Amino acid sequence: MHQQADTAVIGAGIVGLATAYHLALKGKKVVVFERNPRAVGASFRNFGLVWTLGQKPGHIYERAMYGRATWQQIARESGLPCEENGSLLLAYHADETGVLEEFAGSTGITCEILTPDAARSRSSAFRPEGLKAALWSPLEMSLNPREACARLAAWLESTHGVTFRFGTPVNGIQLPHIETKDEKWKVDNVYVCSGYDFETLYPEVFAAAPLTRCKLQMLRTVPQPDGWKLGPALVTGMSMLHYASFAHCPGLAAVKKRVEETLPEYVRYGIHLMVTQNGAGELSLGDSHEYGWEVDPFDKERISDLILQYINTFLYAPALDIQERWHGIYPKLTNGGHDLVLHPEPGVTIVNGLGGAGMTLSFGLARDVIALQ
Repeated sequence: MHQQADTAVIGAGIVGLATAYHLALKGKKVVVFERNPRAVGASFRNFGLVWTLGQKPGHIYERAMYGRATWQQIARESGLPCEENGSLLLAYHADETGVLEEFAGSTGITCEILTPDAARSRSSAFRPEGLKAALWSPLEMSLNPREACARLAAWLESTHGVTFRFGTPVNGIQLPHIETKDEKWKVDNVYVCSGYDFETLYPEVFAAAPLTRCKLQMLRTVPQPDGWKLGPALVTGMSMLHYASFAHCPGLAAVKKRVEETLPEYVRYGIHLMVTQNGAGELSLGDSHEYGWEVDPFDKERISDLILQYINTFLYAPALDIQERWHGIYPKLTNGGHDLVLHPEPGVTIVNGLGGAGMTLSFGLARDVIALQ
């Protein structure tokens, strides 16, 4: 069967959907191919947090803010639940407080340092004992990652006329044609948004790129009782070692040294702690980071134990029984960059390498990539 569109997008995770959205805004007829019956990769297995605070000041932060505004608009138009709950970064050590002060005084990122008492007015879900200060950001938003991409795809189809082919791997690209098992499409351009799948399309290009894979482990609690709310997403001081927005702070070296000396297993497994809550009242806890092209298919119970041990030092919640454990895999740049945009042949664009910030940065990246075409 032969069909036709202006542009094809390969991958229905958040990068592919953001790309399809911006192409549709330009009036393009778009078809999206997803090899699975639904997108179940990294876009399905994360905190669901639009995390503006962690993005590097400048153009990347502007992308995050654009992404936030886009999620707001899509939520209004599609009915996708989206909670604007902000975040609290909790500092239980003096060196962490020092970094918060450096950070708040040196960037244009919207945030405010709170005293322990002021932080308690924002949330009662953390343990106040020993808290030195907290960094409040009002801009974070929470989505349920297990429904966000599916709802976004349905909205793109109904509102913008985007065609979806789920359960349809692309077997080859030979422009102007794309071939699948049952169909042959004629298109002008292709965007390959394949996430951690480096082998199916253009494997030699991915092999030469500064990319690796990151495996994360996460846990989810049972629903909290009686309508209990987490409120803001909770983040620990260790997260400052993981996110680029804090990298310029001189005091970060002291935090790094202390964590390496006192929490070596957390460093070994790249663990930093965050907590979010979805619309069902469940808490998502995590996460770890293990890097390499070969991903261990077996999850480490020790990582789950370490996550829960640290979570219990700061989180207060009525129900911490774990109902689910899982791992996710996402592509990670090894050169310190924020994204990877390649053109392996005329008419084909690879969009990849957002690391763990896809929910936050994909809309801004797609806007910028398509503006250059």
